[in-house]
Amino acid sequence: MSRRLKTSGAHHRSRMSHDVEYNNSRMIMQKIARLHSERLMNDVSLVVGGVEYPAHRLILCASSQVFQVMLMNPEWSESQESRVVLQESEACAAVFGHFLRYLYTGQIRMNHALVMPFLSLADKYIVKDLAELCLSYMRAHVALAAVKGQLVGWLQYLSNCGHNAVAQECRQFIKQNLDLVAGADDFEHFEPDVFVSLLQESDLVVEDEMTLYQWAVKWLNGQHARLRAAGGGSATQDDAHMQQLVREVMSHIRFPMIPPRALADLILSPLTTNEFFLDRMKIGMMYHKGQMAEACRVTGEEGGRLMFTPRLYTAGQWGTPLTVENFHALPAYHSRTLVFSSHRALADCTDARSCEWVVDIYPKGVWFMKFYQIVWQGTVEVPECVLRTVRLSLTCNERPLGGEVRVRVAILVRGVADRVEHTARVVTRDHRFSGADTVLNLDGLLPYERLNPPCGPAGSRGPARSPYLVGRERDCLKLHVVIVPLDRYCAS
Repeated sequence: MSRRLKTSGAHHRSRMSHDVEYNNSRMIMQKIARLHSERLMNDVSLVVGGVEYPAHRLILCASSQVFQVMLMNPEWSESQESRVVLQESEACAAVFGHFLRYLYTGQIRMNHALVMPFLSLADKYIVKDLAELCLSYMRAHVALAAVKGQLVGWLQYLSNCGHNAVAQECRQFIKQNLDLVAGADDFEHFEPDVFVSLLQESDLVVEDEMTLYQWAVKWLNGQHARLRAAGGGSATQDDAHMQQLVREVMSHIRFPMIPPRALADLILSPLTTNEFFLDRMKIGMMYHKGQMAEACRVTGEEGGRLMFTPRLYTAGQWGTPLTVENFHALPAYHSRTLVFSSHRALADCTDARSCEWVVDIYPKGVWFMKFYQIVWQGTVEVPECVLRTVRLSLTCNERPLGGEVRVRVAILVRGVADRVEHTARVVTRDHRFSGADTVLNLDGLLPYERLNPPCGPAGSRGPARSPYLVGRERDCLKLHVVIVPLDRYCAS
């Protein structure tokens, strides 16, 4: 008896080993898609913007938690109706047919203009897989959105709807490329609280504080025009609203960071004739003259020290561009060197006006040769060492007055995405240079493998492209070294 059972089990396993599993899910999806394309057997119609879309309750409920509740819960009147009217914005109504097709086929075509209405529909009807596709598209095309005038809208929607990770990526891009965003059509669409929060940041990349002031004026003019176009209040109410908005925005412009000559020119501006502006400009002038008794009262206010804290200024007095051309021809472990000077202090009253720096960039790793070190016991052999890292070494060539030079160092790395050249990465470090510490080494400036990707597959043309190489031939590494001094009045 037991012998027959054993034989039967062996036969079963032998038969199972010859089973073949086929996956014909694509054909099944085509059949489901045919129900939609040929409008077969639909049992409900969705009406959006006056257009009627035949659909199937089963597909809608399987794809969307909202449709599942709306069409299956008896407490909802829509569950008893064959024709359901949905209220959508104009942008969402225009793409609703494509949204519905995605529910049947899983296929959708996006671009920078369509991704927002698709994400709005995915969020509204809780279609999580579509929302993830939209967020993935946004991550990959932030630079394109910036030049196409979409990024401000992306940031504000993502922040309001809790997509915080992607919202942070958009905000970081804006801070690093405010010049791109300020020139786009949607710059004036910043909500006041979002725009003000950006002005509070010290890691904004901007040519100088005067440029930021001019962008703030441009944004304010846009708000004034929108207020007049809305026509919701009297002229007196509009003026009062604008005065409050001007004060709220301009309180975050750092007037002491504007040179005295530019401050003097601002006096002629009709925007700066009120007492608020005159007080701020007076503090700026006193700072540059070294008369800090009056200005110090501001440092005691909440956030007051930010007024005396520099941002990441790219103007010539604070740094220099550094370019490594013919990058692919650069041998491994070789470096490029640049010597330049920057202003030593923020205020004009300081006598020592410049500080000399030496920058060495090692984009293809660092090689330490074997050497012998003499110690009191004798000689010690130090073996060679290779570091697969992108290193930037900054040397202070000046003897620090008062024992040290305190600065904020920022390395701005250019990159390309969607054929848009932009600042792709910013590395910052606050450092104190002294007689005993004259060199700052920044390792991991860029991911080594992304700057030096392995060669492409056999038969491909040339090495794989790095997102951090720019130029017509994508053979140029472009950096901008920013060194801004930090004094005792800066925010820590």
